[in-house]
Amino acid sequence: MRSICLNRQGRLAAGLGVSCLLFCLISIGQPLVINDSGYFEKPGVNVMVFSSQYNGMFFDEKTAGIELIHHGVRTCTGGAIRLQNTPEQWDLIPVLVGRKVDKQNGTIEASLKYAAYDFVSRVVVAAKDKGVEISVYLDKPVPEKLEGSAGFNLEFLPSAYFEKSYYADGKPGTFPLYPASPTRIEPVSKKIPQFAGHTTFDDRGRGEFIVPGPLAAGHSLVLAPEDPEREVSIRCADAELQLFDGRNLGQNGWFIVRSLLPAGKTGKVLSWYLEPNAVAGWRRKPVVEFSQVGYRPQQEKVAVIELDKADAPLANASLHRVTPEGKDVVALTGGVKSWGRWLRYNYAKFDFSSVREAGVYYIEYGGQRTNSFPIGEDVYKDIWHPTLDVWFPVQMDHMEVNEAYRVWHGVPFMDDALQAPVNHQHFDGYSMGASTQTKYKPLQRIPGLATGGWFDAGDFDIQTGSHCDAVLAMVDAWEKFGLRRDETFVDYPTHYVDIHRPDGMPDLLQQIKHGTLNMVAQVKNIGHPVRGIVVPNLHQYHHLGDAVNETDNLPFNPDLKPYQSDGKSSGTMDDRWAFTERNVFLDYYTAAALAAASRALKGFDDELAEQSLFYARQLWREDDSLSRSDTSRFGSQFRRNLRLAAALQLYITTKEEEYGKAFRDAIWPTLDRSAGFGMTAALQACTYMDEGYKSRLKDYVVRYKATCDALVRQNPYGVPMATGGWGGNGGIVNWSITNYYAHRVFPDVIGEEYVWKGLDYLFGCHPYSNVSFVSAVGTHSKRITYGNNRADFSYIAGGVVPGILILKPDFPENKEDWPFFWGENEVTVGICANYIFLGAAAGELSR
Repeated sequence: MRSICLNRQGRLAAGLGVSCLLFCLISIGQPLVINDSGYFEKPGVNVMVFSSQYNGMFFDEKTAGIELIHHGVRTCTGGAIRLQNTPEQWDLIPVLVGRKVDKQNGTIEASLKYAAYDFVSRVVVAAKDKGVEISVYLDKPVPEKLEGSAGFNLEFLPSAYFEKSYYADGKPGTFPLYPASPTRIEPVSKKIPQFAGHTTFDDRGRGEFIVPGPLAAGHSLVLAPEDPEREVSIRCADAELQLFDGRNLGQNGWFIVRSLLPAGKTGKVLSWYLEPNAVAGWRRKPVVEFSQVGYRPQQEKVAVIELDKADAPLANASLHRVTPEGKDVVALTGGVKSWGRWLRYNYAKFDFSSVREAGVYYIEYGGQRTNSFPIGEDVYKDIWHPTLDVWFPVQMDHMEVNEAYRVWHGVPFMDDALQAPVNHQHFDGYSMGASTQTKYKPLQRIPGLATGGWFDAGDFDIQTGSHCDAVLAMVDAWEKFGLRRDETFVDYPTHYVDIHRPDGMPDLLQQIKHGTLNMVAQVKNIGHPVRGIVVPNLHQYHHLGDAVNETDNLPFNPDLKPYQSDGKSSGTMDDRWAFTERNVFLDYYTAAALAAASRALKGFDDELAEQSLFYARQLWREDDSLSRSDTSRFGSQFRRNLRLAAALQLYITTKEEEYGKAFRDAIWPTLDRSAGFGMTAALQACTYMDEGYKSRLKDYVVRYKATCDALVRQNPYGVPMATGGWGGNGGIVNWSITNYYAHRVFPDVIGEEYVWKGLDYLFGCHPYSNVSFVSAVGTHSKRITYGNNRADFSYIAGGVVPGILILKPDFPENKEDWPFFWGENEVTVGICANYIFLGAAAGELSR
């Protein structure tokens, strides 16, 4: 007779044994408790209370407040006092002024403040029954200006609730796949101002804004009652619960449950009961993590198995080969070795390095079968092609970009650019001080900037620092590997680019030229590089769609009225601004990039090559005291390293001893401060230095290797993981490049496995999932990224995402069903150019 377990509806289900029955019965009514990491927990449910806070840099990043991790997936965020029905990214956010965790009484309290309104609230979350009670306390009533606006919001991830239902006071409804809830127009006098007076809404001068209405309302809401892993019940006797769709105002909006705070009251003014359903006996399924690109026969091959913390590794896993006839052959059954605990999961490893026969394989663990991957000599041969063939052409500014039947974008920003005004703080982190530091007056047109450059990332600005990074990496790839691939047609007279259409020119040189054109134009027309060139209005900045529509492509004419045009100019202030405040870091960085570009472009575009070297020399000679500089310890080290880079590139280009001496004088103190910080440049220089230099460097490389080896004990992947607000793939790519150089110069110290380890991570052997972080590279790769087509839940082939975001205190995440987390999924020019180099290096090592 089979044993039984009770499922959550009380029906009998076939089980596995008496222990299963006991575990299920216990977990059905198990209360939430506060764990040692400071959040509420039980199997299948975590409730975090301001473990992360709004950081103010990009305002609401959807990673703060009260959050819910529901059966292993973060489905809810932003539990806080908010001032709108559906707050947008740049709406005002509360500052966390205090947080108290009381494990003994099972409560976590967060004190929040809106300084502009002197409005302080306390949100107390307490374990209750099978969920939590969320209570809001006020010592003073809601300020009069915020009456009818201040409320408690809790946001739910749309992709977790698409094609699911809800009940509002017993009345059924369906979560819309596309926003369709009612809206109304209100005068702007009623609007709570957004960051620094900016506005996300282009009201065309009408003085109005949009207010979303609710999908449903009641005192009881049940979300996804048909899905045990997503069901959440909310009850409120004090006030009405309203369900909103934030996507009416922005495609990155979430579903929001909201209750307004009452006017004129103090003390406990609002109370919710929140009960996330917990599936009886739930444990997170093991994630078998491996390289989706595959492996070379002779390289180390180790899969990492990520397990629920209540799970222990099985004794064995197996590797299966699929024959050309479709037969399944067990290639290896091997032991699984426990690695231990890291963050919230247990980890184990399955080593199948002994399997060297070329073929198609998959891994089986505990009855779970992975997708297939290859083992073969040439698995790395083409891994950089999509990035150079597709991603970089799509990012090309001031050009129309076509691909077969598709036009990615028209010719944008031919109205570039105006001098940014003084004493201005831009919403994307740019700023201007008291002087333009140029010959141009605020909002005066700067000529010659409508040329070259790339869109930096998922938005449409030009960031010069990223251009420097990209050009340096591309020149390095050209000089080291001679990449002559030709799959892109570029025609400057007609501003036209066509993907998958050879034109007889190496694509890599064409991209180097395109990035260099804009940097030369900056120094030529302004006198120094600029931090960035970006649209001035917030309602432009969040633009999703064809870049050509972000401005009207007509130069601004102050003599015309807004939206008025004479056919040649426009009265609409939508032209991009150049943020020209000088920075010594950027001067040296640009000098390095231009010096390098001059070498690559010689014989390809001699005029641009000559200009590049001329302006590189000019920037080297500038007086550093004229530039703004970060005087912190890190800032000083960063400045020294970029000066060092400029000296090296100028020395390689000119062979002039002035630059060689400047590099040699700087490199050893830099390495003494940190063996890793200047190591790449030190290794790159070996070709141009004497044997004494190389001999001296070896001791530093030995020290550097020790730091690499220590990573094996820090995390199960043995790579340098990032813990900030941006995923760590950029650092891991650069680390792998450094290891490549170290292996090439000192193969007796660092083996090639230090390169493969970073690539394995990038291609799927990483936390949370086993997806390749490079779109269209590997069997299973990123299909949703934060690019300029993110509103379509799509990707651009060859884009490399930032990767894993570690949300405090212990949750690694990379969403594959929601593109709007820039820290996880936004692709930038710097990492993609470095990836081209790394991909080519892997191919070279394979040969």
